[in-house]
Amino acid sequence: MSKYGSADDLTIKEVETPNLKDNEVLVKVKATSVNDWDWSLLTGKPFIIRLLIGLFKPKKVTIPGVDIAGEVVNMGSRVTHFNLGDRVYGDLSEDNFGGFAEFVAVPETSLTPIPNNMSYEQAAAMPHVSMLAAQGLRDVGGVQPGQEVLINGAGGGVGTIGVQIAKAIGVKAITGVDSEDKFPVMASIGFDHMLDYQTQSFIQQGKEYDLILDNKMSCSVFSAIRALKPNGKYVVVGGSLSCMLILICASFFIRFFCRKHVHILKLIPNKNMRLVGDLFDAEKLKPVIDGPYPFDDAIKAIEHFGKAKHVGKVVITLD
Repeated sequence: MSKYGSADDLTIKEVETPNLKDNEVLVKVKATSVNDWDWSLLTGKPFIIRLLIGLFKPKKVTIPGVDIAGEVVNMGSRVTHFNLGDRVYGDLSEDNFGGFAEFVAVPETSLTPIPNNMSYEQAAAMPHVSMLAAQGLRDVGGVQPGQEVLINGAGGGVGTIGVQIAKAIGVKAITGVDSEDKFPVMASIGFDHMLDYQTQSFIQQGKEYDLILDNKMSCSVFSAIRALKPNGKYVVVGGSLSCMLILICASFFIRFFCRKHVHILKLIPNKNMRLVGDLFDAEKLKPVIDGPYPFDDAIKAIEHFGKAKHVGKVVITLD
């Protein structure tokens, strides 16, 4: 990735195998997946991305790819938690990315063993979105058994994982908002009610929720909180920068005058990944995979993600 633009500006080429630091593990990548981070790195939007990695062209990140699943093939001298041949997965969003490659060097603290019964494709679909969902629902949202939850942007990676985590907690009812063509899959993984955002506004339904997990933030925070119960929580995972700035400025007044709570999730990558593995082993969590696409079709997979027509996670295999 040498410039901002579209998927057509991506190229696949040979590069040198990364050199290892003492605390790093060299992973042979078997599968990866596409995230909003990757799309933002490619397009240079929102503008804050350019401030982070390069104003006119990407400098700090040249190989995108947040999620990886693969095999340990080499280790630095200070690595103590893994052995050669171990199957591992993790989120590289704080480690300069690099997952869209055959090999990547990763700090051992960013990796977790893959559960025995989980495939590489399933593992690649999990790290980033499962932590967004788990931390948004549990750590920030404090969701409890018997509560009612709405997930906006429910058919993507966070939504399809989030509904299963919420069901495992014992949530009473979960409403999902997305396009109607995603409803069959959404119903199959546990959504009790579904709304087509193109024809139905969850704000105008007259229904109130204990927690709203918003992956898109496509409306004003002042409108969204109308769909919250007293002391309810509105947790934003993704959305436009302008909407988030308004939310930050308004949060105190909303809490003081409306007795409702609004939060922007600050993700802690790879926190509680073992929770995800435990839920998978207990057959309470299974990622929804769009694909998998072979690596030769990686550009096509990224284009597909950019059109927002995918259901669950767009997965790319390298093995």
